[in-house]
Amino acid sequence: MDLKERTIRKNYIYRGKIVALRCDDAELPNGAPCKREIVEHTGGACVLCVEEGKLVLVRQFRYAYGEELLEIPAGKLEPGEDPMLAAKRELEEETGLIADLAPLTVLYPTPGYSNEKIYIFEAHNVQKGNRHPDADEFLDVVKLPFEDALSLVKTGRIRDAKTIAAILLRQMK
Repeated sequence: MDLKERTIRKNYIYRGKIVALRCDDAELPNGAPCKREIVEHTGGACVLCVEEGKLVLVRQFRYAYGEELLEIPAGKLEPGEDPMLAAKRELEEETGLIADLAPLTVLYPTPGYSNEKIYIFEAHNVQKGNRHPDADEFLDVVKLPFEDALSLVKTGRIRDAKTIAAILLRQMK
Protein backbone atom coordinates (compact mmCIF):
# COMPACT_ATOMS: atom_id res chain seq x y z
CA MET A 1 0.00 0.00 0.00
CA ASP A 2 1.24 3.48 -0.85
CA LEU A 3 1.36 5.44 2.43
CA LYS A 4 2.61 8.73 1.01
CA GLU A 5 0.62 11.89 1.65
CA ARG A 6 0.76 14.66 -0.93
CA THR A 7 1.17 18.36 -0.17
CA ILE A 8 -1.39 20.44 -2.03
CA ARG A 9 -0.45 23.84 -0.61
CA LYS A 10 1.92 25.10 2.11
CA ASN A 11 0.23 27.78 4.21
CA TYR A 12 2.63 29.72 6.43
CA ILE A 13 1.15 31.13 9.63
CA TYR A 14 4.34 32.32 11.34
CA ARG A 15 8.02 32.68 10.39
CA GLY A 16 10.33 33.30 13.33
CA LYS A 17 14.03 33.28 14.08
CA ILE A 18 14.08 29.60 15.06
CA VAL A 19 10.87 28.05 13.71
CA ALA A 20 8.19 28.55 11.10
CA LEU A 21 4.64 27.26 11.50
CA ARG A 22 2.52 26.00 8.61
CA CYS A 23 -0.98 24.58 8.29
CA ASP A 24 -0.83 22.76 4.96
CA ASP A 25 -3.58 21.47 2.73
CA ALA A 26 -2.68 17.87 1.96
CA GLU A 27 -4.11 14.69 0.53
CA LEU A 28 -4.18 11.29 2.24
CA PRO A 29 -3.17 8.11 0.36
CA ASN A 30 -6.85 7.38 -0.33
CA GLY A 31 -7.34 10.84 -1.92
CA ALA A 32 -9.19 12.41 1.01
CA PRO A 33 -8.22 16.00 1.89
CA CYS A 34 -6.59 16.77 5.23
CA LYS A 35 -4.71 19.49 7.12
CA ARG A 36 -1.17 19.03 8.41
CA GLU A 37 0.32 21.37 11.04
CA ILE A 38 4.09 21.52 10.64
CA VAL A 39 6.82 23.23 12.64
CA GLU A 40 9.78 23.86 10.36
CA HIS A 41 13.19 23.89 12.05
CA THR A 42 16.66 24.03 10.50
CA GLY A 43 17.79 21.16 12.76
CA GLY A 44 20.52 20.75 15.30
CA ALA A 45 23.84 19.07 15.94
CA CYS A 46 25.23 17.64 19.16
CA VAL A 47 28.24 15.77 20.48
CA LEU A 48 28.62 12.80 22.79
CA CYS A 49 32.02 13.59 24.31
CA VAL A 50 33.82 11.40 26.82
CA GLU A 51 36.97 12.99 28.22
CA GLU A 52 39.20 10.95 30.52
CA GLY A 53 36.37 8.50 31.22
CA LYS A 54 33.81 11.20 32.00
CA LEU A 55 30.83 12.21 29.90
CA VAL A 56 30.79 15.93 29.20
CA LEU A 57 27.34 17.46 29.72
CA VAL A 58 25.95 20.94 30.03
CA ARG A 59 23.32 22.00 32.52
CA GLN A 60 21.10 24.81 31.37
CA PHE A 61 17.67 26.26 31.97
CA ARG A 62 15.20 25.39 29.24
CA TYR A 63 12.47 27.99 29.12
CA ALA A 64 9.89 25.79 27.36
CA TYR A 65 10.00 23.30 30.27
CA GLY A 66 10.71 25.80 33.03
CA GLU A 67 13.55 23.72 34.42
CA GLU A 68 17.25 22.95 34.17
CA LEU A 69 18.23 19.99 32.01
CA LEU A 70 21.41 17.97 31.63
CA GLU A 71 22.28 17.61 27.95
CA ILE A 72 25.15 16.79 25.68
CA PRO A 73 26.58 19.93 24.01
CA ALA A 74 24.31 20.99 21.15
CA GLY A 75 23.08 23.83 19.03
CA LYS A 76 20.89 24.69 16.09
CA LEU A 77 22.07 24.59 12.52
CA GLU A 78 22.19 27.72 10.44
CA PRO A 79 20.38 27.24 7.10
CA GLY A 80 22.58 25.08 4.86
CA GLU A 81 25.25 24.58 7.54
CA ASP A 82 27.21 21.34 7.63
CA PRO A 83 26.07 19.46 10.78
CA MET A 84 29.58 18.26 11.66
CA LEU A 85 30.97 21.81 11.58
CA ALA A 86 28.07 22.98 13.73
CA ALA A 87 28.72 20.18 16.22
CA LYS A 88 32.42 21.10 16.44
CA ARG A 89 31.49 24.76 16.96
CA GLU A 90 29.01 23.97 19.72
CA LEU A 91 31.37 21.60 21.52
CA GLU A 92 34.06 24.28 21.76
CA GLU A 93 31.68 27.16 22.50
CA GLU A 94 29.91 25.36 25.32
CA THR A 95 32.69 23.23 26.85
CA GLY A 96 36.03 24.58 25.68
CA LEU A 97 36.88 21.24 24.06
CA ILE A 98 37.84 20.39 20.49
CA ALA A 99 37.75 16.93 18.94
CA ASP A 100 37.55 14.84 15.82
CA LEU A 101 33.94 13.79 15.26
CA ALA A 102 32.32 10.68 13.84
CA PRO A 103 28.61 10.42 13.00
CA LEU A 104 26.62 8.42 15.54
CA THR A 105 23.03 8.81 14.27
CA VAL A 106 20.36 11.22 13.07
CA LEU A 107 17.41 11.64 15.42
CA TYR A 108 13.90 12.73 14.39
CA PRO A 109 12.69 14.12 17.75
CA THR A 110 9.05 14.92 16.87
CA PRO A 111 8.04 13.31 13.55
CA GLY A 112 4.33 13.91 14.11
CA TYR A 113 4.55 17.67 13.54
CA SER A 114 8.11 18.84 12.89
CA ASN A 115 10.77 18.36 10.21
CA GLU A 116 13.62 18.87 12.71
CA LYS A 117 16.58 16.51 12.46
CA ILE A 118 19.26 16.30 15.15
CA TYR A 119 22.66 15.06 14.01
CA ILE A 120 24.48 13.25 16.80
CA PHE A 121 28.25 12.86 16.65
CA GLU A 122 30.77 11.10 18.88
CA ALA A 123 34.00 12.87 19.84
CA HIS A 124 37.46 11.31 19.49
CA ASN A 125 40.93 12.73 20.25
CA VAL A 126 39.52 15.29 22.68
CA GLN A 127 41.73 18.29 23.43
CA LYS A 128 41.43 21.61 25.24
CA GLY A 129 40.17 24.57 23.25
CA ASN A 130 38.57 27.86 24.31
CA ARG A 131 35.12 28.04 25.84
CA HIS A 132 33.09 30.97 24.53
CA PRO A 133 29.33 30.57 24.97
CA ASP A 134 26.95 32.85 23.07
CA ALA A 135 25.94 36.07 24.85
CA ASP A 136 22.47 34.68 25.64
CA GLU A 137 23.74 31.23 26.66
CA PHE A 138 24.08 30.49 30.37
CA LEU A 139 25.23 26.98 31.21
CA ASP A 140 27.45 24.93 33.48
CA VAL A 141 29.74 22.18 32.23
CA VAL A 142 29.21 18.94 34.15
CA LYS A 143 31.51 15.92 33.83
CA LEU A 144 30.22 12.58 35.12
CA PRO A 145 31.55 9.05 34.96
CA PHE A 146 29.72 7.42 32.03
CA GLU A 147 28.06 4.85 34.31
CA ASP A 148 26.66 7.66 36.49
CA ALA A 149 25.17 9.35 33.42
CA LEU A 150 23.66 6.03 32.34
CA SER A 151 22.13 5.68 35.80
CA LEU A 152 20.60 9.17 35.46
CA VAL A 153 18.99 8.03 32.20
CA LYS A 154 17.62 4.87 33.85
CA THR A 155 16.16 6.83 36.76
CA GLY A 156 14.62 9.53 34.55
CA ARG A 157 16.84 12.36 35.76
CA ILE A 158 18.22 12.88 32.26
CA ARG A 159 15.12 13.54 30.16
CA ASP A 160 16.52 15.18 27.02
CA ALA A 161 15.85 12.86 24.04
CA LYS A 162 19.09 13.51 22.13
CA THR A 163 21.14 12.93 25.26
CA ILE A 164 19.31 9.73 26.13
CA ALA A 165 19.71 8.42 22.59
CA ALA A 166 23.44 9.23 22.49
CA ILE A 167 24.14 7.63 25.88
CA LEU A 168 22.18 4.48 25.05
CA LEU A 169 23.80 4.14 21.63
CA ARG A 170 27.26 4.36 23.18
CA GLN A 171 26.27 1.85 25.86
CA MET A 172 25.21 -0.60 23.12
CA LYS A 173 28.63 -0.50 21.41
